[in-house]
Amino acid sequence: MSAADQPWLRFPRRRWCPPEMTRPPLLSPAIPTGPIQPHYALLINPFYPKDPNASFGKHVLTPTLALTSFAATTPQHWQLQYWDENLLDGRPPFAPMPEVVGITVHLTFAKRAFELAQWYRSRGSKVVLGGLHVLSCPEECAPYADSLAVGDGVQLWPRILADVEARCLRPKYAATYETDYREDPAPRRSILPRRSFLTTTSLIATRGCHNRCGFCYLATDGLRMPYRMRAPEQIAAEFLADAQPYAVFIDNNLGSNPEYLRKLCHALLPLNKIWSAAVSIDVTDDPGLIRTMAIAGCTGVFVGFESLTDENLSEARKKTPKTADYGRRVRMLHDNGIQVNGSFVLGFDHDRKDVFTRTAEWIEQNRLECATFHILTPYPGTPLFRQMEAEGRLLHRDWAQYDTAHAVFRPKHMTPEELERGYAWIYQRLFSPTSIWRRRPADSRSVAPYLAMSYLYKRSNRFWRLLIKHHLVHAVWRPLVELTRLRHLRFRRELSATETLRRPGINVVTGGV
Repeated sequence: MSAADQPWLRFPRRRWCPPEMTRPPLLSPAIPTGPIQPHYALLINPFYPKDPNASFGKHVLTPTLALTSFAATTPQHWQLQYWDENLLDGRPPFAPMPEVVGITVHLTFAKRAFELAQWYRSRGSKVVLGGLHVLSCPEECAPYADSLAVGDGVQLWPRILADVEARCLRPKYAATYETDYREDPAPRRSILPRRSFLTTTSLIATRGCHNRCGFCYLATDGLRMPYRMRAPEQIAAEFLADAQPYAVFIDNNLGSNPEYLRKLCHALLPLNKIWSAAVSIDVTDDPGLIRTMAIAGCTGVFVGFESLTDENLSEARKKTPKTADYGRRVRMLHDNGIQVNGSFVLGFDHDRKDVFTRTAEWIEQNRLECATFHILTPYPGTPLFRQMEAEGRLLHRDWAQYDTAHAVFRPKHMTPEELERGYAWIYQRLFSPTSIWRRRPADSRSVAPYLAMSYLYKRSNRFWRLLIKHHLVHAVWRPLVELTRLRHLRFRRELSATETLRRPGINVVTGGV
């Protein structure tokens, strides 16, 4: 390929990002140790650096569901506080000092989680670490914690607090994910700063996925997450109770069981609300199900296409239709007013240097409203990590770089630097005014809302920083979301009255927005 065919080679690997979006707040060693307040627990979601190539808006779409789920099992005589460092409110609270600090630990912000743990432990708090990184790398996490929670924290959290009270806290607690999911309490959303998120209604109806892709965290050693479903009526009641017009389902794949999804849609239909969800593209095997989703309020889906090369998907063990049929399936979603946020992984072994331009052109040709990109990343404990380690292709074990925005292995058909440049370039192209215009809806009535969504979400990182900093995310987006809801109600009445309605819906929010 000539240089003219590879415009991404001229693109810088890194873009400037405001310091407060890349550096966590300082934990001053000068702060003296204060008195420990008994029966006070602090739950922390640690800071992680933001990717300047992507939208800052995705970080305040919904709050983490794990911490609010644990909170729901906290005994009433315990005071509880939630703190998300990514809301730019500075360092977590310390006056009074909590008796227990629960910190969720993921790969990319493990270092920050450990810093927080050491800071609170040195001042007398008991620190409990949980999350996927604790499951995959417990030996690394153990020195920083008084106790590790391995597995389902909803089961473990009340046991941990009881043992803290009894002064018999154990170094490790373990639970499986094989309990009856319907018995889990609804998340305790009352502890959330509602004004800081687009919506606090993050819902999870199912656990698990019928795929076991080799690069996915669900393939982590020791993680057995059987497919479990909650009663559709429970989910509808949660949605209604949070009094928000829009919900985001954070299930790995809401469409894993098509019959369950159909029942869930019937439960959501009377609410007259809108929602988005992650699904695999094979949900379009049943056109009737897509229609049912749209009528029930689905305005957008996040679809893990991963690759446009069949060999990549086969080697990753992803069960999916042939990539040649992706375009037809996207049109089916569009015909039912459902926008598509496509997720793509770059750097597979069958990806060559044309993967960036090919992927960008396919997205524009099929008019995807939004796209998300990830550099292939071998997470510890996954089959992909073991393969890369055995082949000597891992570049390092600096977990902070394992954020899908950095190349941490040697690709087969390009250099790590070329992979990073291509990743930055494809975001720049898809977020450009030219590409946004090329992907505009075919129906003229949908163009203005689509452009509003695209420019606010994709081209307004400086604006997003101000919204996050001043707690204006919900206030600014709520009118747009309500407008989308009202328009979708009109759209679905038209859809219900026709056998098929071949025009896009009129939405301001889409899957992942």
